Formats: sequence, C-alpha cells, structure tokens
Amino acid sequence: MGKLEEIKISALQMSSVVGEIEQNRNKLSEIVSKELEYDTDFLVLPEVWTVGWSCEDFSASAEDLKNSQTVKLLSDIAKKYSVNILGGSLIEKGENGKLYNTCPVINRKGELVTKYSKMHLYTYCGCTEGHYIETGKNPVMVNLDGVNIGLTICYDIRFPEIFRAYRKKNVDLLVNMAAWGSKKPIPWETLTRCRAIENQAYMVALTQSGQIKGDDWNIGHSRIFDYVGETITEIKDQKEGLMTCKINFDKMYEYRNSCTILNDIHEKYEVRVI
Repeated sequence: MGKLEEIKISALQMSSVVGEIEQNRNKLSEIVSKELEYDTDFLVLPEVWTVGWSCEDFSASAEDLKNSQTVKLLSDIAKKYSVNILGGSLIEKGENGKLYNTCPVINRKGELVTKYSKMHLYTYCGCTEGHYIETGKNPVMVNLDGVNIGLTICYDIRFPEIFRAYRKKNVDLLVNMAAWGSKKPIPWETLTRCRAIENQAYMVALTQSGQIKGDDWNIGHSRIFDYVGETITEIKDQKEGLMTCKINFDKMYEYRNSCTILNDIHEKYEVRVI
C-alpha cells in the first residue's frame, strides 16, 4: 500500500484497574466495540493499559510477546477492523527473564511487525520503574501504510533528542503513549505540544485516566496536536473513550517546505564558558 496522504486516527483514553489484566482487556474490548469506526486507519493505546501504573505489579503481568494473550487480542481487533494498532505498552518478559515496558505494533493483517521498548525509565520522586524494568536500546520509527511513525512512551517526552532523531529520519507522526500522573499537568501539556512544534509533526499525546491508588491519579487529558501545536482533538479530565480525527499530511509537507527551520540547526553547539 502506498502512502496515505490523509489518515483517520483514534486514540483510546482509559482507566486501567491496577493489577487486573483480564479486566483491563475486557474493558478495552468493550470500548473498541462501541466506539471504533471501521474506516479507522490507526488505533493508539496508552502505556501499561493491561496492568495500570503499579511497578510492583509489573512482574506478575509480564508476557512473552510470542505467546501473549494481549497481542492476540490486539491482532484480532486489527483484523476485524482492518486497523493498524500502536499497542500502548505492556510488560514484556524478555530473554533471561528481564522485563521491558514495550509497545507492540500490529498491522491491519493482525501481524506483529515490530516493538519499541521504553528508553527512559522514571525512577524519581518515589517512583521505582527502573528497579523493575530494563531500558530499551533504540528508538523505533515504523512505516505503516507509508506513514513514518516515531514511537515514545511517557517519560521519553522529557528528552527532545529522541524526537529530533525521528524528525531527521523524516517522521510524519510522533506518538507518546503514557500513564502520566495528575500532579504534573504543566510538563504534560507543555512538553507534548513542544515536541510537535519543534519538529513540525503531528503529535499524539495519549495518557491513561483514572485513579492509581490513594490520592494518585492519572492526568487523563489526552490530545492530538498538529504540526504547529494546535489541538485537533482532545479528551478532557477523566473520561474514558476514543478521540478521533483526520490528519492531512499534504498540509504538513507544505508547511515544512515554507518554514525550513531545521536547515538552521548548527552541526555543533560548542559552549564558551566565560
């Protein structure tokens, strides 16, 4: 299939029940069956939607991708709706029992075409992700229906280097799949919008909603930005469901051709210390 100049994309904001992998799979299936339209080209899911944001529960929920019931579910959805799926993330059980926060990517035929494992692990302010999860080795840009998609997960958003690396490889669509805490609203909105603006690319900023435990909540404000940082569609607050829009790449290419800011990047920035 050649490049689609316009795509229809849906992103699912949901409130995962911590530690209840089967319940979360059922919830995803229910929302998709009610809201996903058959002419959708791409479906995006949030980070660790199978288990919720609970590092202590990661090990018990870990799956080998080759025998994963989650991947099978996503494969069935992909084939039923003829939709490409950026599978948020699940906890992958890799070689030697090592665990990874991994996004499975599934094409319209239901085939697992690639995966991306989170490169930056959040292990600050009481969070212990890096104590349970191994760091991913490489950024992954996947081409589906001719569209170049740069994959990132949650804390990756704080590292503009990975997004600029995608832009240098001619990325069309940037995606950040998150389980972002509600106590950090300014970084979530600012950084996701900035990644779209500075790279002149469409940006899916998708996070979970709902309670994690106690007074810890996911922020639940997901958006899709265009290449100048305008909000195309959003889901506010704690609502569960799909946000859907059409993305026209012709307009983005025209803008890039008229506003060639990347040409002004210097090869080196050597700091003079006075």
